[in-house]
Amino acid sequence: MPHDFIGWFHTIAAILALITGTIILIKTKGTVLHKQIGRIYGVAMILVCITSFMIYRVHGSFGVLHFFAVISTVTLLLGMLPLYFKSRFKQPIIMHLSWMYWSVIGLYCAFTAEVFTRLPMLLSIKNTYGIFYALVGISAGAVGYAGSKVFKKKLNNWIDAFSQSK
Repeated sequence: MPHDFIGWFHTIAAILALITGTIILIKTKGTVLHKQIGRIYGVAMILVCITSFMIYRVHGSFGVLHFFAVISTVTLLLGMLPLYFKSRFKQPIIMHLSWMYWSVIGLYCAFTAEVFTRLPMLLSIKNTYGIFYALVGISAGAVGYAGSKVFKKKLNNWIDAFSQSK
């Protein structure tokens, strides 16, 4: 029973993070709305990261999916730190935008992996670890690749808009 509660709590926080993260990616950066929604995203992602370390259904112990939860936690923290310690970073706004962008893309990767790992069950295919991890890798890899292409374009725009050397 506690695992079901944690799983649902994790899922609800992840959905909230997906919605707010998407809004953040679409909307203008630096506005009051951006900051308010960004705080909601940050709290939701902290909850997602914490609860992810309480879920052990796949292997029964710490596994590769927890490794990605560590990466997600690190990208989230690296995205938040430049805002709180601006003087310690050369380009704090660009650092913030870059790491938070990857935090959201990582969440998209996890979401697509979660959806695609459900396919074998829906198609009545025996789901083995091989199929499971192939679907995780292919789906997350495709989203990460697409995200990297968009990131390259956005980064140049952010440098133009927020560079301190202006």
